[in-house]
Amino acid sequence: FTGSAFGSAAIWQYESLKSRVQTYFEEARADWMDKMRPQKRGDFRKQVNIWWNNLTEGQRTVTGIIAANVFVFCLWRLPGMRRIMFTYFTSNPASRALCSPMLLSTFSHFSLFHMAANMYVLWSFSSSIVSLLGCEQFIAVYLSAGVISTFVSYVAKMATGRFEPSLGA
Repeated sequence: FTGSAFGSAAIWQYESLKSRVQTYFEEARADWMDKMRPQKRGDFRKQVNIWWNNLTEGQRTVTGIIAANVFVFCLWRLPGMRRIMFTYFTSNPASRALCSPMLLSTFSHFSLFHMAANMYVLWSFSSSIVSLLGCEQFIAVYLSAGVISTFVSYVAKMATGRFEPSLGA
């Protein structure tokens, strides 16, 4: 999984760089059109766009991860989803589904405080780590760390004979 994550991140990084270069030239050409077109005032989309553009690349990257974590947290609150959540979003070496929970449990939090604390810490160092690694490599590290830590959890559970499901990486 880790090799695939970093290989995919390298391809994504190349395509992202290529897209940024193309966008730069397209924006330079389209800049004069924006000056000619009347601007809307008080547009909600414009305000969200301004907020989004003021975020660092790391904060934008982590915003997606936070959104995924919040979405999974909300799924835990739906009674009809409990069976699916326990099967695929908790890690347990005694389960029939072993591989997908290794990744999906990375996004799983049952306590609001636990999720909020984790997301705050992730947000706090996101700008520096993404500027160091790039967003693609950061996501590969994040996902790989989740899968590897779940694997280590499986090994520890097998060694101690404790087969309870657990959440998170």
